[in-house]
Amino acid sequence: MKNAYKRPTREQMRRWFTLLRPWRRATDPVYLGMDRIPDDRPLLFVGNHTLFGMLDAVLMYFELYFERGIILRGLGDRAHFTIPMWGRQLRRFGIVEGSPEVCGALMEGGECVLVFPGGAREVTKRKGEKYQLVWKDRVGFARMAIKHRCTIVPFSAVGVEDMFDIVYDASDILKSPIGRALKKFGLREDMMLPVTRAAGGGLFPDIERFYFQFGDPIDTARFDGNWEDRSLCEELRDEVKGAIEAGIDDLIAHRATDEFRHGEKRPE
Repeated sequence: MKNAYKRPTREQMRRWFTLLRPWRRATDPVYLGMDRIPDDRPLLFVGNHTLFGMLDAVLMYFELYFERGIILRGLGDRAHFTIPMWGRQLRRFGIVEGSPEVCGALMEGGECVLVFPGGAREVTKRKGEKYQLVWKDRVGFARMAIKHRCTIVPFSAVGVEDMFDIVYDASDILKSPIGRALKKFGLREDMMLPVTRAAGGGLFPDIERFYFQFGDPIDTARFDGNWEDRSLCEELRDEVKGAIEAGIDDLIAHRATDEFRHGEKRPE
């Protein structure tokens, strides 16, 4: 469990942030509702995973650190940690292999945990799933929040999925010889990234401005620690899901009024 508590140093964070500056400057992210994030701990940040996953999440990660002193302890899919160099880099960022044991330990230690209930399946979106939550019937995050009486911070992200059009998704790829071969080699269907092109058919994607919104915190104390009651877990899951979906709608509406959305006139 020792590795679960290993956190990046301030010097590491500054060094990584410097490397990220060109991407941050290009996407010029907007953050709404930062003042809603409570000071109590532990916190569980729950949001939508956008296409390809890391294009926007890493920006939010650093913004929370430098603006609020929060190091997000992301819960990663076990598959990430089977890739030696990649898994090692994730651990350096404080990301850990997602399991109830590790999540519980982090919450008991007063950490800020990050989870995307859609997981890999939400990163590898199919056609027609733009900004949709793909959670199935999962209640794991709700169960852990109730068990450890952890306040939930719902958040939403918009921007990435307007940069790409999906040409072939996992369903298409699996029908091809390449897809069938990949499946024989053990690649999970929910890990098959779609083949995309620039939105609108351009040669390269136009950089979209990224938008994030943090919703009102959701107190789980009212569930009185009844984490084994699935109906309560489903109630909490649906409440969080509704808050994230409302946040996505809010961001899309906000973006429609933003004259700097595409960057041409953004002030320096």
